[in-house]
Amino acid sequence: MKIKHIDHIGIAVNKIAQAGKFYTDILGLTIAGIENVADQKVNVAFIPITDSEVELVESTHEDGPVAKYIASRGEGIQHIAFRVENIEEALEELKQKGVRLIDQTPRHGAGGAKIAFIHPKETNGVLVELCERE
Repeated sequence: MKIKHIDHIGIAVNKIAQAGKFYTDILGLTIAGIENVADQKVNVAFIPITDSEVELVESTHEDGPVAKYIASRGEGIQHIAFRVENIEEALEELKQKGVRLIDQTPRHGAGGAKIAFIHPKETNGVLVELCERE
């Protein structure tokens, strides 16, 4: 598996509009866009920083995974995503190594990426996402 770099850090927030003010008004960064990812029940705001991004992730449904995360742990860093060269090969390698996965095959993520999550029980409680972008 070839990891290129940290693609993004996902931060679970109650409201993008409110949370985004820290990044824009205080840090002087820019929200490059907001996208709805309906099958994951979230809106995602992209804040680019060099080759990586901060993603503010807001639930669109009370029963969505981000809403559940915030209910149990509060707002904050929810996941870290590593950009990989070939996500299918990365998943196959992880399966061969016996790593427990949330996603057995890639799914559609924000920004047109192919994504898959590794189970946090494999990563000392950290939700790790693999991400492939064209």
